Amino acid sequence: MPNIYVVGVGMTPFGRHMDKTIKQLVANAVNDALMDAGVERQHIQEAYYGNCVQGYMDGQHMIRGHAILLEQGFQGIPIFNLESGCASGSMGFNLAVRSLLSGQADIALAVGAEKMVSTDKDKMFNAFSSAWDVSRTEWQMNAINDMWQGFEAPEGTTSTKPYSPFMDVYKGEFFNHVKEFGVTQQQVAAICAKNHQHSVHNPNAQFRVPYSVDDVMGAPPITYPLTLPMCAPISDGAAATIVCTEDALNKYGIDKSRAIRVAGSVVGSGVERALNDFDNHIVTRLSKKLYEQAGIGANDVDVVELHDATAVGELIEVECLDLCPLGEGGIFAEQGETSIGGKVPVNTSGGLESRGHPIAATGLAQIHDLIQQLRNEAGARQVEGAKVALQCNVGGFWGVEEASAHIALFTR
Repeated sequence: MPNIYVVGVGMTPFGRHMDKTIKQLVANAVNDALMDAGVERQHIQEAYYGNCVQGYMDGQHMIRGHAILLEQGFQGIPIFNLESGCASGSMGFNLAVRSLLSGQADIALAVGAEKMVSTDKDKMFNAFSSAWDVSRTEWQMNAINDMWQGFEAPEGTTSTKPYSPFMDVYKGEFFNHVKEFGVTQQQVAAICAKNHQHSVHNPNAQFRVPYSVDDVMGAPPITYPLTLPMCAPISDGAAATIVCTEDALNKYGIDKSRAIRVAGSVVGSGVERALNDFDNHIVTRLSKKLYEQAGIGANDVDVVELHDATAVGELIEVECLDLCPLGEGGIFAEQGETSIGGKVPVNTSGGLESRGHPIAATGLAQIHDLIQQLRNEAGARQVEGAKVALQCNVGGFWGVEEASAHIALFTR
C-alpha cells in the first residue's frame, strides 16, 4: 500500500488520576504528539476520538470528541467519535490511515481516552458489563461457562471482592487451553512476571514493581487461574497518534528520520465458531491477512505489543499471531523467548497488566511504545536492532471470542 507514516505519538502516564479531568488528559497526550511530530494543531485535517465509558461515567453520551477537541483548537475539521470496546483507539488509528490512503486528508490525529477510576466501586466495575450484547446476556454467559465445563477451580481461588466480568472470560479461555493443550497456571504466571519485570523501566506504567513467578502465584486471587498481578487494573489515561502521507513529510517539514512506516493495518470482527477452532480465531484470521498485506511474516517481527487484559490473553495471542506453535505460548514465555533479549520480546512496556488499561487509550498506547522501540528511544526497555513491530488490540466479546480487533505492523 502507499506509504503512510506515524510521525507523532504522545500519552499520559496511566493510573489513578483523580485530580485530572478527561479534557486535561487528552490535552496532555495531544500536545505531546504534536510536539513529537513537530507540527501545529492547525495542520491536523481530521481527528478520530475513541472513548467507551464517558457517557456512563459522567453523562457525556454524545459528541464526546467534539466536547473535548473543539475547545482545544481543533475547530472546523471532521471529528469522528468511535467506540469498539478496548479496540476503540486502534479503530480510530485504522480509520485515519484509511482516510489518508483515500486522499481525504494528508495528516490526521487519532486519540483514545478514559476516566474510569471512581470512588463508586460498583459503578467502576459495571462499566465493563456492556462490552457484550446485553440483550443476549444469558446466551453470552452460557457460552463463557461452557468454556470451563468439566473443570473445577481449587477452593479459595475466587475473590470475595467485586471484579470485572471479563476475568471470567479469561478463566474460561484458560480452562479450554488446559483441556486442549495442558497449559498450567505457572506458565500464565511466567507471562505475568515477565511483563511486570519489563514495566520497571516504563515511566508511563501504572505499576513499576517487579514480580517473580512465585510472587505472582502467591498474590491475592481474582478467579482461578488469575491472581491480582495477572489482571489489568482499572485506569485513567489518554494516548494520541499522528499519521501522515509521504508527501506531507515535506509539506510540514517533518523529520523523516523519526517517521515510522505503517506496513499494514487490518480490522475485523468476531465470528460464530467452535471453541477449539483456533484457525478461525479473530486474531489468527486477521494476522494472516496482515502478514499477506504487508509482505512480512511472523518470523520477521522483532517486538510486539499485544492485548494482555490478563496474562491468559497473551498466552493465546502469541499463538494466534503465529509467534510460536499453537498450544506453546506458556512454554515460549517460560523459556524466556518473549522477554527482552529473547526471540521476540512481547509487551516491553509491561503490557496492560502493568502499564494499565484505560480502555479506549490502550491501542494507541501500544503504538506509542512500538514507535519508541523502532526509533531506538525505549531506554532500558530497548530491543536491540528492532526494525519490525507488531501490534494486536482486541475489544469486547461475542460468543467465544472478541467482538472486534485491530492488528498492525510498523517498520523502520
